[in-house]
Amino acid sequence: MPGGKSQPARAPAAADFCCFAEKVLATNPDLDNDFFEYYKETCNKLKGLLNTKEDVLILNGEGILGLEAASASLIEPGDRVLCIDNGIFGNGFGDFAKIYGGDVVYFKGDYRKPIDLEELKAFLEKDSDFKLATLVHCETPSGITNSVDKICPLLKEYGIVSVVDSVSGIGGEPIEVDNWQMDIVLGGSQKCLSASPGLTFLSISEEAWNIILNRETPIKSFYCNLALWKNWYEEKWFPYTQPISNIYSLDIAIDRLLEEGDYLERHEKIGNAVRKAIVKSGLELYPTEGFSNTVTTVLIPNGVTFDDIFNHMVEKHNTMIAGAFDHLKDKVFRIGHMGENCYEEKIYLTLKALDETLKSYGIKINGNIHKHFVQVI
Repeated sequence: MPGGKSQPARAPAAADFCCFAEKVLATNPDLDNDFFEYYKETCNKLKGLLNTKEDVLILNGEGILGLEAASASLIEPGDRVLCIDNGIFGNGFGDFAKIYGGDVVYFKGDYRKPIDLEELKAFLEKDSDFKLATLVHCETPSGITNSVDKICPLLKEYGIVSVVDSVSGIGGEPIEVDNWQMDIVLGGSQKCLSASPGLTFLSISEEAWNIILNRETPIKSFYCNLALWKNWYEEKWFPYTQPISNIYSLDIAIDRLLEEGDYLERHEKIGNAVRKAIVKSGLELYPTEGFSNTVTTVLIPNGVTFDDIFNHMVEKHNTMIAGAFDHLKDKVFRIGHMGENCYEEKIYLTLKALDETLKSYGIKINGNIHKHFVQVI
């Protein structure tokens, strides 16, 4: 394994995507028919990634845009919305529903575990009168993956449309939109795909389209109005000018992932090794089960703060590590192992920097975190 000074475990630099200029020249996306074809081809590649035959769109805005667009387009005032909540993002989905008049009911799970399917079944047996349900595939603040493969079919049994935030899941966790009966699934360009930040992509089922296009009240947004996109290809018209450079880089990133073939196995292998290394070192994971393949969340040990860890790693090792917010602020740190960061050499250097940092503050570590990683990988 590599030694020496740690280098930043970050997404690839913009130069890594410079090849897009050779593939498609800059153009006017509102006028150039070839760009409509290019956009459609990129959406079709995303269909392959999502395992769906349903419509896929790419929107000009970071992943939050997808959450709000789904809420704005599906929810009418007074609609009952089930918010499946076992984490910060799951809970926050309810706030978007409320903005657009949703009558939100929360199903709350243990914040250190994935959603318990039996408990959800029991809840729905008593109350299932919901238009839609929101849920998160990968809760990145807590490092937990929910079983959307079982939750979405359960919701469908009760006629409930599902809206799934998989921004930190797609490309690192298995996802089969059609087989798992998922209605709207939301992704982001900058996570496991390691493309430039700034894009949302989403799949939309026919059932979701029917709700969007047959509302009793108008959608209270323009930018978040998915109905405007229904016939974009037939009409050769986008609701707004497309960010062509970001879409070019997204297209290249999708190609890289699909050509690799074993990207899911890579994320699972690295994720398992990171968790085992953390546990062997004597540190404590925040989740107790349902561990994510894309991010590992660790409780901050007594005797050091997150700011101590972050500042030391940046200043001494040129490496950044994530904290969290809301109820997890200053309680955990997070190691992202997704996309271009999900390779042995990068994780090794990150764990080596973490090991040195914690020890510099007098934190007792069993052995060396990075060496445990090598042993179990």
